[in-house]
Amino acid sequence: MPSSCKDIRAALVECLQSSECVLIQRHQPTDCLRPPLLETLPTRCQQLKKGYGECKRGMIDMRKRFRGNQPIAVSKELEGEKPPQLYAGGPTASPVKVTSGHEDEKVETMIGLDGERRIVR
Repeated sequence: MPSSCKDIRAALVECLQSSECVLIQRHQPTDCLRPPLLETLPTRCQQLKKGYGECKRGMIDMRKRFRGNQPIAVSKELEGEKPPQLYAGGPTASPVKVTSGHEDEKVETMIGLDGERRIVR
């Protein structure tokens, strides 16, 4: 099995083994993944099942054949860490101080990307 789906499969197995369907009701994990018992699973297990199906489908999708499936980091989610921020761009212009017009310093105005005039020191 390719390594792109191993993490999510392991998380699904762990979720199923700790679910009420397997522990208390004593059903087989494969039975718990089928429609009559699927609704009794926790939401997390249902989401992992859907994600695992999408991962397996992505392995044969011709649009993803060259790039492959995106790696799924399940272990960080299990530990409670937040996923990294995708975009960490700064503001386009530096913050501007408001002046009263009575300063002795040389003051210049600048037009920002949004078309507003800004005072620069």
